[in-house]
Amino acid sequence: MLDVMLQSHNEARAEVGAAPVVLDADLNAQAKAYAEELIANGRFEHSPRSSRPNQGENLWAGTAGFFSFQQMVDAWINEKQFFVPGIFPDVSRNGEVVGHYTQIIWSTTSRIGCGIASNSQREVLVCRYNPPGNVIGRRVP
Repeated sequence: MLDVMLQSHNEARAEVGAAPVVLDADLNAQAKAYAEELIANGRFEHSPRSSRPNQGENLWAGTAGFFSFQQMVDAWINEKQFFVPGIFPDVSRNGEVVGHYTQIIWSTTSRIGCGIASNSQREVLVCRYNPPGNVIGRRVP
């Protein structure tokens, strides 16, 4: 799973001229722990910023066993079709969500970590980003 996440992130970043990111063991562990927490409590919401200082976060959820790791990350990357370069958050062609994609391609992000958890009904993927992207008022490539 981690290989797919890293390769897909770096391919998307290369398309916009952003430097590649590397996997970070601590971010992987934190992402996995939060994915497990979401599965255990049945919620689907971003973690409080206070619990992840200097980290961005992408979330994905779907039916357990139905999606490949590539399909999970592609759900974020496919937001590219609605993205227009500009100053965040005004970077959507038509108001569609592009924040997962912009977090992936954010030029100053250098490390990522991802974790997945599941039960019999659903899977949750969490990826963490350091430094975080999606900074209001900053240019997105």
